[in-house]
Amino acid sequence: MPTNAETVALALDRITAAYVFPERAAEMDRAVRKRLAAGEYDDLTGPTLCETVTAHLREVCPDQHLGLRWRDEPQPVVAVDEERGQAAFLARMRAANHGVRRFEHLEGNVGYLDIRRIADAGEGARVIGGAMELVAGTRALVLDLRECLGGSPEGCTTWCSYFFPDDHTHLKDIYDRLTDTTRQYWTVAHLPAPRYLDRPVYVLTSARTFSGGEDLAYTLQAHRLALVVGETTRGGAHPTGSYQLDAHISVRVPSARGISVATGTNWEGVGVAPDLAVPADQALEVAHQHALTRTAS
Repeated sequence: MPTNAETVALALDRITAAYVFPERAAEMDRAVRKRLAAGEYDDLTGPTLCETVTAHLREVCPDQHLGLRWRDEPQPVVAVDEERGQAAFLARMRAANHGVRRFEHLEGNVGYLDIRRIADAGEGARVIGGAMELVAGTRALVLDLRECLGGSPEGCTTWCSYFFPDDHTHLKDIYDRLTDTTRQYWTVAHLPAPRYLDRPVYVLTSARTFSGGEDLAYTLQAHRLALVVGETTRGGAHPTGSYQLDAHISVRVPSARGISVATGTNWEGVGVAPDLAVPADQALEVAHQHALTRTAS
């Protein structure tokens, strides 16, 4: 079992090599190694070590995706394996019904979808399509992202595509430091369910909404396709990788950044601000009433 000092040093090596902004990585490295040399971490228990180092990293760089994580159940320490990581992600998505928690048909023919994760665009496309099939005949739609904590950028593109008329819209670019490449994300040409066009769409947010959930809210808002109702979101925009440091501790390192074509920026550090600011627990009622007013005839 490595010492605390060895574990923290390895985490810093990972951050220095992979963090999306190299200059910020260097600042974090200097600040935490100074504390490391002073012995500040020597006597901390595992969970406390993770909390403390994460806090010190975020003092320098307040990236909500960045930090150390403790797991009570021992994990294998192996070289980074993208296929293994993707398989684990897909297993979690399957167990969570690819993020779609609930459908409801609200009064006034308003559709409601409770989305807790943003699924993979491959396996998840069928479930996303099934959800959109259920709401295809509604007069307005509410997407509840108040408990959505992240997921796949590709899956977010799939969700977004249902609200655009075709595959001609360039949504965003994601730059990856590890490969020094930029990938473009465009709306999808072929979808397994009807597109949802020319009807009111509402996105519910809370202070918990994070990462992929923010991506969906931000993109639809930026293209003026949905009204965001609720609270400002957490503000985590950087795609992230996880590296196992020892049997119990891993480090999450954001290695990429997305740029919206509509805004030229993203929501990192600031979150997605609602169009209608209300407490999260009132957001559904407010959105529903707003939808009923807009669709009254």
